[in-house]
Amino acid sequence: MTHETNTSRFTQLIAALAFAAAQAHATDRRIVIDIAARKLFLLEDNTIRKSYDTAVGKAATPTPQGTFTIVNRIPHPTWYGSGRPVAPGKRNPLGTRWLGLSAAGYGIHGTNNPASIGTAASKGCIRMRNRDVEELFELVGPGVTVELVGARPVTTAAADE
Repeated sequence: MTHETNTSRFTQLIAALAFAAAQAHATDRRIVIDIAARKLFLLEDNTIRKSYDTAVGKAATPTPQGTFTIVNRIPHPTWYGSGRPVAPGKRNPLGTRWLGLSAAGYGIHGTNNPASIGTAASKGCIRMRNRDVEELFELVGPGVTVELVGARPVTTAAADE
């Protein structure tokens, strides 16, 4: 066997192990986000392991309800909103981490406005304090189920605008 063949097989083995590890995360861990309570829960074997305060979508741009999966993880993301992109850094509204959901355009991310946590302030995404999303980022990967449940009462939503 050549060195290139050994390197190729080693690379394939590493990829297979990484895939298996991601699948293991996907089967025993899941995230449940209570939109009304503005809380994110990390469950493992149906036991709450972590809980975090969040911000959710405003009345005009509500957080979608349903069951989704994490499809990508981006450290230090660039924000591509209206106007010019915002590079990673203190001005970036996505904060320090992005966990993209299978609902196109929606994700769980940090924030450059920590005072918004606990309110209805986003365009539908789930905002977290940067330190919290950094911790969560290390605990979940692609394939993990994310359940977004519970609509906010209209009176509460209106009060937060």
